[in-house]
Amino acid sequence: MKQKKWNLINLCGILLVILMSSGCAGPKLYSINMYYDVYQTDIPAHSKNSDKNADFSISVAAFTDIRKIDDDLVIGRVIESNGVNVLVVPKNVKATKAISTGIKQYLKEAGYKVSEQMESWNLKEESIPKGDSKILIGGNIEELEIYCRKDLLTNAYASNIKLNVVFADMTQGRILYKTTVESSYSMEHVLFSEKILAEQVDIVLADAIEKLFDDKKVAQKLKEAMAQ
Repeated sequence: MKQKKWNLINLCGILLVILMSSGCAGPKLYSINMYYDVYQTDIPAHSKNSDKNADFSISVAAFTDIRKIDDDLVIGRVIESNGVNVLVVPKNVKATKAISTGIKQYLKEAGYKVSEQMESWNLKEESIPKGDSKILIGGNIEELEIYCRKDLLTNAYASNIKLNVVFADMTQGRILYKTTVESSYSMEHVLFSEKILAEQVDIVLADAIEKLFDDKKVAQKLKEAMAQ
């Protein structure tokens, strides 16, 4: 009887060690989709293309990541309740492409003709590529991070983004306008999931893109280019 009791105690001890080991290990990475849902956007009148028959299109260049980090694939981190740092990476599309694609989606929804080709541009005036479009939009990512600190009772989420954006006239080979947009967001939630992580970065991405085109100087430059 004593032998069976000791066997049961030993078995419980082994199971406890296994559970503790698996709990400490945790995930090696979190992966999320970064996506701008343009259909949730109420585009202001001054940002819309009032002359949809205008024979010109806009090209968007892939953004460049200039963040000072070791691996530009990383877009955030999660601090587990045991203090372990777990990195967050994109699941399907890199952040640079997600941002460029989001800008293209906004422009299409605003009534502009947008080239399907993703241009390559280093934002220098002398290297503006030649193409069929009238306007080229490019930029770089100065800041981008999704952060979460997990705790027993609640999880603290925070996200931020800062983009430098440049508008150029492709036909004349000159820069028209430069601007910077940024956004941040934070919240607490009792739950933790990759879906909630993704929602945080989607919020700041949408806010940055909408701030970009809410700028009346941007709308003015686009309209001036159409008139030329």
